[in-house]
Amino acid sequence: MLKDKMIAGINEQINREMYSAYLYMSMSAYSNMIGLKGFANWFMVQYHEEMLHAMKLYEYMQRQGGDVLLKAIEAPPAEFESPMDMFVKTLAHEQFITRSINDLMDLAIAEKDHASQIFLQWYVNEQVEEEENDNDIILQLKIIKDDAHALLMLDRELAGRMTTVPTDFSKGIESAMNAVVPAP
Repeated sequence: MLKDKMIAGINEQINREMYSAYLYMSMSAYSNMIGLKGFANWFMVQYHEEMLHAMKLYEYMQRQGGDVLLKAIEAPPAEFESPMDMFVKTLAHEQFITRSINDLMDLAIAEKDHASQIFLQWYVNEQVEEEENDNDIILQLKIIKDDAHALLMLDRELAGRMTTVPTDFSKGIESAMNAVVPAP
């Protein structure tokens, strides 16, 4: 059973993951609006990943007997200066999420909540990947600078990103994960 501090921390993290999804949906919409369908695709795939992150926390909380208390989700920005601006903001946001996950892990350690420590380790590893992906794209955008042809080539590359996470959580995370990637 989760202690009150852990319940509050996980509820806050659910809100942060939902905001992340909302932010990436906004970036997808903006990318579509400026004609960068590949960027739009990349951010929509990111949206689905963030929804998975929120739902994993939601289900963990319920399995551990904690009360899920959903909060209002802040409106994300709707316009951005450039693709670089979106990815710089994406990296900054993911670094914020990394700090938040690390704080939750520190809390689990302080509370001697071993189950939550094991559960949160997945998020710690996930954040390393998230930041690496953002940094890679930022490096490419730095090389591209104002080269429209190169930007369109990157846009085509980003269009190839596919959702590898489930998008239907109606039967729970484990069922959804097995539907996407069948167990061996």
